[in-house]
Amino acid sequence: MGKQAATKVQAGAEGTGAAGQIHPATPPLRLVSSPKRQRTLEAMLAVVGSEGYDAASVRMVLERADLYRQAFYDEFADKEDCYLQALVFGAERLEAIARAGAVRGEGWRGQLRAGLEAVLESFDSEPWIGRAVVVEVHAAGSDALAIRSKAMKRLTEFIDSARAVAGVTEAPPPIAAEGIVAGMHAVIHAKLAAGDDSGFAELLPDFMYFAVLPYFGPEAADIEMKSARAAL
Repeated sequence: MGKQAATKVQAGAEGTGAAGQIHPATPPLRLVSSPKRQRTLEAMLAVVGSEGYDAASVRMVLERADLYRQAFYDEFADKEDCYLQALVFGAERLEAIARAGAVRGEGWRGQLRAGLEAVLESFDSEPWIGRAVVVEVHAAGSDALAIRSKAMKRLTEFIDSARAVAGVTEAPPPIAAEGIVAGMHAVIHAKLAAGDDSGFAELLPDFMYFAVLPYFGPEAADIEMKSARAAL
């Protein structure tokens, strides 16, 4: 990746924490400086999510975004540069949806449940975004994997904040949170890679059990699982 692309992606990564105009309760992303730029990033995610990274082309993105070629190259160096910035945008978008959902919950468990529910519902409604952000990252190479790793680290840190809430004398080792996030990611990746376009919201009960168990024990995990199932 060239210096121009690396600089733009780093700037986008440092801007994470804001959110895209995707979910009704989410404020605009700092990364997106204009409607044209947002349209291009969304088009890149849509093309990569439906066609795959290797098959995606600048021409496909331009057709979907309804833009001229020069408008694309005014913002991006090439396809890779655009995808990497779209990946940052997509990760921020999912985080924004999670945060907007989490405000409906009380405490760590309530926030996790509401945030996960919102994200899983977004995969049901827009599975191509999930494929672009979760599955096609591997085809795009090491820079894309690094962006995804940063996003997963932020989720890991939230999961592990449960140790302060749980107040247990023998909290699980820090690697437990990494295992929880990696496990959720693996399940979602497998569904998306297999072409599944629905059923993501139904994963919530199992995800809650898996996340709550190490910190709050089997009784609390069972309560969360049954509560999530009852809400389906």
